[in-house]
Amino acid sequence: MAHVPEPDRSDLSRRDFLARSAAMSAATVAVGVWPAGPAAAAGPAPPANNLVDVTLRVNGRPHQLRLDPRTTLLDTLRERLHLTGTKKGCDRGQCGACTVHVDGRRVLACLTLAASLRDRAVTTIEGLAPGGDLHPMQQAFIDHDGFQCGFCTPGQIMSAVALLREGHAGSDDEIREFMSGNLCRCGAYPTIVDAVKAVGPRGGSN
Repeated sequence: MAHVPEPDRSDLSRRDFLARSAAMSAATVAVGVWPAGPAAAAGPAPPANNLVDVTLRVNGRPHQLRLDPRTTLLDTLRERLHLTGTKKGCDRGQCGACTVHVDGRRVLACLTLAASLRDRAVTTIEGLAPGGDLHPMQQAFIDHDGFQCGFCTPGQIMSAVALLREGHAGSDDEIREFMSGNLCRCGAYPTIVDAVKAVGPRGGSN
């Protein structure tokens, strides 16, 4: 009797798999469910007509800008005005590297919307000593080795100047308390305190 070959079960399995996959895909499309890709997750870019006109006074100079209203002061300073002395550290308001002054008060630029500062005075580390000479606090940080890698130093100096203006330099403990929002990963805290004490109240005049 002639031999009849058995069907190739691997072929049947592949055909069955393909058929099932096609059926599942068709069902998914039919009910309108499809996994969201990266573009869907990110959301559409804001239309150009959502931009707002903002006048920022930074280091004594006015700047006319058109901004997305969600743009932070930190990104505006660094990317639009090229004032890169203000550092982007955590970008979550936890490290203090982006500290600047707004109307003389210290703020975290990464948590402040640029559009909320129309016609208010912003001072960055670049504007701390407009005459070209070092601010007394900048000189004190050099004299007392108040930095190591230097990344956090602009924010430390801006906070230190504001701290003296606020009258919070009565003791080492008070200085540490009111500088606690500025982190130094190199651990230069003792020499930062020494620098603040060396300047004294005169360092908060600018």
